[in-house]
Amino acid sequence: MQLSAPSCLAIAAALLLASPLAAQTAKPARVDDATAAAIAEAALEAAPVFDGHNDAPGQLRQRYANQINAFDFTDTLAGHDHVGGEGGAMHTDLTRLKKGKVGAQFWSVYVPHNANEAAAIQQTIEQIDVTKRLIARNPDTMRYALTADQVETAMREGKVASLLGMEGGYSIGSSLAVLRQFYAMGARYMTLTHNSNIPWADAATDAPKHGGLTPFGMDVVREMNRIGMLVDLSHVSEATMMDALDVAKAPVIFSHSGARGVTPHPRNVPDAVLARLPENGGVVMVVALPRFIDEDIRQWDAKRAGELARLRVVHLGNPDAAAKAMDAWLAANPEPKAAIADVADHIMHIRAVAGIEHIGIGGDYDGMPIGPAGMEDVSGYPALFTELARRGLSQAELELIASRNILRVMRAAEAYAASVAGEPPIETLITPPAKTE
Repeated sequence: MQLSAPSCLAIAAALLLASPLAAQTAKPARVDDATAAAIAEAALEAAPVFDGHNDAPGQLRQRYANQINAFDFTDTLAGHDHVGGEGGAMHTDLTRLKKGKVGAQFWSVYVPHNANEAAAIQQTIEQIDVTKRLIARNPDTMRYALTADQVETAMREGKVASLLGMEGGYSIGSSLAVLRQFYAMGARYMTLTHNSNIPWADAATDAPKHGGLTPFGMDVVREMNRIGMLVDLSHVSEATMMDALDVAKAPVIFSHSGARGVTPHPRNVPDAVLARLPENGGVVMVVALPRFIDEDIRQWDAKRAGELARLRVVHLGNPDAAAKAMDAWLAANPEPKAAIADVADHIMHIRAVAGIEHIGIGGDYDGMPIGPAGMEDVSGYPALFTELARRGLSQAELELIASRNILRVMRAAEAYAASVAGEPPIETLITPPAKTE
């Protein structure tokens, strides 16, 4: 009997829930350091990291204006005395990707939010161009990939499978035709929003405007499913997450998010959404950005903002005095530092709420000042997997987190698109044309 695509998705979700690994939500027993390191090494040898989000293309735009003919991606540490932050080295290069056991990477073709959607479209095309040129310039170590099979082939060959992910739905100019053409250019996921609302979807860090997805936004999700583009719900509001899950016929991803149950930052995924992931089949690719994973840093930010506002009032008309007093406060109240354990806490929470099959890795390197201590750049992933093994996760569980879960999600999206290949493109316009007499 031939099943409909939604029925296939429901059966796949049921199989996941019935699997032995899905039931392993109890807190596992800790293991010693040597055993943990061996388990992590074996897991990453069998299933290298497939990272959901890296902003190196944005660094190429900011640092080099996308002029990369003389750019050497082998070692970007050269000439720098520190990593990240003001004047620091990039977080990413081919040497550190290898050290970090990264076998596949979604490169983010992000451009800043722009209400001028035509400008955003052009800039996104430029980011696709520079990323493809970077991959082509390094054929011995990188391999352009469009499908899960191509990812696995590249990883077997010891190359970094390189895919494109769009960040921010404003880049399609509120046009499903543009969305389809970006897919044709190689984009394999799109984050529906960035930090601000767009004409058809609410963002997590903006005042609600639409109450989630508009009807056009729901058709964006439907069309992404139809063509096989992953729907990325990082950055969107909880209402947008829920609306997308209501509409989606293929698994969704969160390309770089944490768990709100651990750190209540609006960029993180609430438990109510995590609880729906087993039915959808999606995956949260856990982020390393310190402010998303460490509540102490969030609270420090609030205190700093309050102190700055207070000092500006106390020293009204004397900005130099306010700045000097703020420097003294910062010296007495240093910013807390995130650690590898913080990233692991988010992973363990998602495991407890959604299950091990719904976790991945999405560092957000080169899109933040610096990663947690011990994971400052892309070379730090083995340390994270050792920490997870130390907490009792098995090699099989680590392999799922590293790359097997996201590969399953890709295959499910590809299978759904194949099952509806005969359906015509959706032609919804965000603003229907005025009727003529």
